[in-house]
Amino acid sequence: MAWKTDKFQKRSGESEIGTIRKQWKGRIKVALIYPNTYHVGMSNLGFQTVYYLLNKIEHVVCERAFLPEDSRPGANRTITIESGSPVAAFDIIAFSVSFENDFPNLLTIIEKAGLPLRSSNRENSHPLVIAVGVAFFSNPEPVAPFIDCFLIGEAEAILPRFFDAALPDLLNQNKISCLKTLARNVPGTYVPAFYNVTYNSDGTLRAFEPTADVPVKIERRYLKDLAQVSTCSAILTKDTTFDSTFLIEVGRGCPHGCRFCSTGFVYRPPRFRPFSLIEKCLKQGASMTDEIGLVGAAVSDLPDINKLCDQRFEKDVRISFSSLRADAISPELLSVLKKSKVKTATIAPDAGSERMRKVINKGITEEDILHAAENLVAEGIPNLKLYFMVGLPTETMDDVEAIVTLCKQIKHRFLKSSRARKRIGEITVSLHSFVPKPFTPFQWVAMDDMHSLKAKIKKIKHGLKRVANVRVHADIPRWAYIQALLSRGDRKVSQILSLANKNRGNWPKTLKASPINPDFYVLRERSEDELLPWDFIDHGINKSFLKLEYKKAMQGKTSPPCPMESCNICGVCKENSKDKE
Repeated sequence: MAWKTDKFQKRSGESEIGTIRKQWKGRIKVALIYPNTYHVGMSNLGFQTVYYLLNKIEHVVCERAFLPEDSRPGANRTITIESGSPVAAFDIIAFSVSFENDFPNLLTIIEKAGLPLRSSNRENSHPLVIAVGVAFFSNPEPVAPFIDCFLIGEAEAILPRFFDAALPDLLNQNKISCLKTLARNVPGTYVPAFYNVTYNSDGTLRAFEPTADVPVKIERRYLKDLAQVSTCSAILTKDTTFDSTFLIEVGRGCPHGCRFCSTGFVYRPPRFRPFSLIEKCLKQGASMTDEIGLVGAAVSDLPDINKLCDQRFEKDVRISFSSLRADAISPELLSVLKKSKVKTATIAPDAGSERMRKVINKGITEEDILHAAENLVAEGIPNLKLYFMVGLPTETMDDVEAIVTLCKQIKHRFLKSSRARKRIGEITVSLHSFVPKPFTPFQWVAMDDMHSLKAKIKKIKHGLKRVANVRVHADIPRWAYIQALLSRGDRKVSQILSLANKNRGNWPKTLKASPINPDFYVLRERSEDELLPWDFIDHGINKSFLKLEYKKAMQGKTSPPCPMESCNICGVCKENSKDKE
């Protein structure tokens, strides 16, 4: 092929270990795109997993592309890392998206590829544009007009079946015929063009109905048994957040049921890999690098995690964890952290007061948090990172002040242990604005307004301003507002995205000029009987279960963790009797 790579593409490809290059002839050509920079995309294990899975399919060749570094109009055409080919030259453009705030970049990339933005305006000669990723497990509707079809589910459970059906002969058909065949024969395939959305006079949804012979609801596909496949880094490169760290996914979902967290609901049932499989991944990683990262929403809940202490490598290998639950830091786990010379450990109290932790069903006490901080420092881990949220449902200024108080208490315990070791580290407090997410018990609540969020952040910063060795970082409430808009919006939000694209990402200008009021999606409390934009997706969770959890939250009542065995509590295990793979 005559296409030439630019300097960045060439430099990136040359610095990688594990790049896959396949011949194009006779294969379906897929341009897999992460809608952010190379640095961000290659730090994402889900993106790497899709790349690896697609290239395992014999009749598929998959190459990667990213958001061009220069976002100016006409700058940096979108080309692939492996061959430097324009993405428009591929049969399929596949977006892998984990975060809603990357939705605007989808439009930027489609435009830079020289394609019409809207699916309805693209011809049969254009590549098929599909989208995968956890962001679409929850709500694909804000970007529905721009995508030909979404694959709703975990990559291992849906990609092989999709590409068994998406053979070259099918892709050469009329686009509508091709999409109908896929929608009818591949469970989890959602084609927005085959569904009609109508609205009530007040702007809420009236109906969401198929217009063709396709499923009324889209079942999220998932892998029942994670022992079937390992999920770890396909490519190593220094140009990532983790700098040549070999990432291993230990499990999916979380049994604890924190009411704000979509991961604990859209990945139900929670599943862990057997340690024997993780052990194989550890050895694979150790043969490639000396940095290994264990990732998952509940890493410290991994059965047999204490066996990490027994691992022996031919060289010094450092093992790190994405985050730790304060009530699950065992002596054995501390030993692994110490042996790995971990410098910073992360725990997430999420709320400062005991009352708020009950509202969100966090399931840890103040003493759990203080004890964890004390033990981590005592074992030679000098720095702590603490995650908190502001703007949670029912939160008062007393609850906000409790974050300051708890941080000071942690600092006291931290200092006590640090002095014993004659080394004082640093505490980093990370503040995040709460965003209500689909398929959680808080999907009906209104988001806190930006003025309130800024006031709460200011109060915490002021309260910790003079506390030595404590730094406070906070997100920007405006970006949280946009995330809420993109998380909770319906198809009409696509008009706001189009306007933002026209304004080159100038969101203040966009929100001010939009004929659609974004507050309707962000700051409005939903009624429990309202048809929600994402209700057509079937995760197996009973809506009555989410409503009950919402009511318990408002009453300050907690719920036990998921038993991770067949039960009838949320509905997923009942659905589990169906074939989900």
